[in-house]
Amino acid sequence: MTEKFKILFIGDIVGRSGREVVKRFLLDENKASEYDFVIANVENASHGFGLTKKNHDELLECKINAMTSGNHIWDKRDILNYINESEALIRPYNYHKDAKGVGYRIFNDKIIVVNLLGKTFMPPIDCPFCAIEELMNKLKNEMDLSNKIVFVDFHAEATAEKICFAKFAFELGVSAVVGTHTHVPTADEKIINNCAYLSDVGFCGSQNSVIGMEYEGSIKRLITSIPERFEVETSSPYVLNACEIEFSNNCATSINRISFEYSACEEKESED
Repeated sequence: MTEKFKILFIGDIVGRSGREVVKRFLLDENKASEYDFVIANVENASHGFGLTKKNHDELLECKINAMTSGNHIWDKRDILNYINESEALIRPYNYHKDAKGVGYRIFNDKIIVVNLLGKTFMPPIDCPFCAIEELMNKLKNEMDLSNKIVFVDFHAEATAEKICFAKFAFELGVSAVVGTHTHVPTADEKIINNCAYLSDVGFCGSQNSVIGMEYEGSIKRLITSIPERFEVETSSPYVLNACEIEFSNNCATSINRISFEYSACEEKESED
């Protein structure tokens, strides 16, 4: 019997603008009902840096099943108060073993969601290649992976590192590797030996932004090289970048990029 399973993966949600378009897509457009499982990267969901408990709960109400993150996961100190209690949130697996939270989760005895950080142009971190090899060996010793989907959000800067990591991970039995972090969607989605790959899924936020942030602060920092406080761009229209992956008997059969746009009727005055 052929068993089909369809996953939606949503790119980095940036601030209120990103949360607003995610809510619009999943709830108001009722798109959540079209998928068996929804994953979103949430490390920028609270004012562009980190995730508060309030916004964590707000995104759960949008019918997101799993939340991945990245190098900004610790930016809101509030995270330390609830990350161990959350049943959806995942921090990068290749942080030190004493870090709070978990680097992977098993959902419905069907899908294993893993989060990893890249090394190139990123903060010092344990090797993601060694980490995924260690984790896959651990999982194979603990359970039968033949009936499970292993999905990796690889939060990394360099495209070459992402491609190499995917090929390495696929040889270990990983089912899908989708990249995050750059906030710019790539057009290289493909199926490799029954495994799904995309270098970067993109982001959710204002179309008028610089990867989610206001133009003025970004250009000032680039011209002067002086640290500048970034503010989330809140003007409409908003965009949601995502991808949908369909599996048949745990083999990836298709991967498609999604770009959803909408214009907000009202603009709120402040980011929260």
